[in-house]
Amino acid sequence: MRLGIIGLPNSGKTTIFNALTHQNLATGAATSGQFEVHTAVVNVPDPRVEKLIAMYKPKKTGYATVTYADIGGLDKGISEGGLKGQFRNELSQVDGFLHVVRAFKDDTVPHPYETVDPQRDLEILDSEFLLSDLVIVETRLEKLQNEIRIKGKNVDKFVPVELELMQGFKAHLEAERPLLELEITPEEAKAIRGYGFMTLKPVLVVANLGDEAVDVNSILKYNRAGSKLVALQGKIEAELSQLEPADAEMFMEEYGITELSAAKVIRLSYELLAIQSFFTVGEDEVRAWSVAVGATAPEAAGAIHSDLQKGFIRAEVMAYEDLITGGSEAALKASGKFRLEGKEYIVNDGDIVHIRHSS
Repeated sequence: MRLGIIGLPNSGKTTIFNALTHQNLATGAATSGQFEVHTAVVNVPDPRVEKLIAMYKPKKTGYATVTYADIGGLDKGISEGGLKGQFRNELSQVDGFLHVVRAFKDDTVPHPYETVDPQRDLEILDSEFLLSDLVIVETRLEKLQNEIRIKGKNVDKFVPVELELMQGFKAHLEAERPLLELEITPEEAKAIRGYGFMTLKPVLVVANLGDEAVDVNSILKYNRAGSKLVALQGKIEAELSQLEPADAEMFMEEYGITELSAAKVIRLSYELLAIQSFFTVGEDEVRAWSVAVGATAPEAAGAIHSDLQKGFIRAEVMAYEDLITGGSEAALKASGKFRLEGKEYIVNDGDIVHIRHSS
């Protein structure tokens, strides 16, 4: 899972990036339009892994991971003529966005538009992405129409189909609505994957607060499909991320923070992107893996290694809660809760899976 952290200059993007990744990058804003990106891979916090480690005492441990990309240089007007080059490449590679909007006042950090207005700032980049997608659609429509005009009846049969799809996209974007609201079939999604539409990506909106906690719904309204809202005290949490766990816990209590931002944001991101975790266990290694909600057992095998998916025979499956309650694999087998599943099995969050496969 790769998430792009975006926002206007001086919104506190890098502060949020530091809080999530335990980095300590300088937080000066990049010049508007100047491409800049920092990435970090973070382990997904999961107390279930710790309990499995205690049970199996493995030689190695592996956590599911998430990659954060702090993407600088976005501002009003950036999409004029369509996003290009490094901007488009980086933005198109992410699975979703963490859109940081400024909700704090600080005279030492001037706002690029003078006043603090989270709703306005949120809508600025939303509008830029809508415009960027519209430029792509209009360019593609022109090419499709030219192809039909030139080839006539000899045109590829898929061209009229794509033309109709793009016309629907154009109407939706001109109504200032994101493409994620449309019902797109798996076949259509596959056909348009290469276009890198920005408004097809889910968005977790992060209101970057000052020293005081505020109900995010009191400062932002955002009811778009594929979106969630969360408020974080970015500066405080970035400082907490640099402390030892015991010291951080003491300060969290002082500031009324019940959960560090990394765990909260990852959990909300999993929900937003419809991702879940399953586990592989043994004396050699206990490891968590990420897979889409609704994935089959062979697809879960593919998350581990492509050869396992190709040679998939069956999956040995235990539910995490059953294993913890039973206390051992032997107890689960005795109770009939150790299962053999085939290719049609839909993996559940917390499943413990061992893949049987051909060499």
